[in-house]
Amino acid sequence: MLICLSAIIFSPGCTNWKKKYEALNVEHQNTAGLLERERAEKGQIAEQYSQSQQTIEELQKKIAARQSVAKASGFGEGYDVSFDAAAGTLTVTLPEMILFDSGKANLKKAHSAELDHIKSVLQSKYSGSPIDVIGNTDTDPIRKSKWQDNWELSAQRALTVVRYLIEGGIPKNKIRAIGCGESRPVAANESAGSKAKNRRVEIVVHIK
Repeated sequence: MLICLSAIIFSPGCTNWKKKYEALNVEHQNTAGLLERERAEKGQIAEQYSQSQQTIEELQKKIAARQSVAKASGFGEGYDVSFDAAAGTLTVTLPEMILFDSGKANLKKAHSAELDHIKSVLQSKYSGSPIDVIGNTDTDPIRKSKWQDNWELSAQRALTVVRYLIEGGIPKNKIRAIGCGESRPVAANESAGSKAKNRRVEIVVHIK
């Protein structure tokens, strides 16, 4: 009888079933782990959405109470800030003359008080929100410059601002540089004043 039982326990068939069981068990654990991660990610996304909606609602209430968008958003008076509730974005616009000399893409000064302030607000009030830095120019063609065209100039200016903000602590995976050249004017390029409005850098915060 003992010999018979031993033969059954150590038979090739039993070994195969054991391997199959272990393989299925590993597969089950992997599937369970994936499901758990999916639940955690969904919970995180739901929490982020709830927080973004709360931020948008708070902004709408403050604006409805006749606060300026600049003040309601936390950037403060003196900054050109617009709010798009439907898109869930805040846009801070900085004129070219604040940051750059004409035709240049390096900052006028080693340290920018305006960018430092914007960075501190982004870190304190909008931490984790994706950010686009968009460079824009007027329609005047590039002359006596190393830039091939306005597209390249606008892209380099956006990149300069992005690098400055990253050096100040904004996460690399939350910010990107975009060059739009002359394609997004906010005023007709017919006078010096209107052209100056088009030469700008926009910092767009995606709340949702």
